[in-house]
Amino acid sequence: MLSKKLLTGILSLLFILLLSACNAGNDAPQEHMDSENMPNDQIDQDDGHMGMNHSGSGEVPDGLQEAENPAFEVGSQVNVEADHMSGMNSAEATIVGAYDTTVYAISYTPTDGGSPVRNHKWVIHEELENPGSEPLEAGDEVIVSADHMAGMDGATVAIDSVEETTVYIIDFMPLDDGDQVTNHKWMTEDELSAE
Repeated sequence: MLSKKLLTGILSLLFILLLSACNAGNDAPQEHMDSENMPNDQIDQDDGHMGMNHSGSGEVPDGLQEAENPAFEVGSQVNVEADHMSGMNSAEATIVGAYDTTVYAISYTPTDGGSPVRNHKWVIHEELENPGSEPLEAGDEVIVSADHMAGMDGATVAIDSVEETTVYIIDFMPLDDGDQVTNHKWMTEDELSAE
């Protein structure tokens, strides 16, 4: 009699544990698309930014010049019109820094063995190893010394696009209830608008 009660108790406990395990983490449906099945222009944004250091120290590379007449002054409030990461597009942001430089979109294979990243926006001229004084051109290859994402620092990158512009460092609160992002690098003028 005692063994039947014990067996019934154990089976009941296992059943409850099984139901709990089946329900864990299924509060919302999740979609996953690996980078091989994702359009080229979406790999960086959706998959490649998973390892991105969205917040930064605020330190800037040596030789980077502060913008003399930026469209958005340091301390001003702006709206973000880019989706480098989840919750960024349409967020309100504060300008932390404004710098005149050449900015690049790049493609590369991370040094840590991660999936290839295509059209990552952005790295600046001063974050490249020995780039020379003149802007590089689309198609050029160079080593990057920035660590915006895991496996980026030291990677050989291909330049996808080049633009001479003012770049900004911003602070913002993501709209997807993520944590406050501070000193996010980099945004271009056309990715921001006045409030």
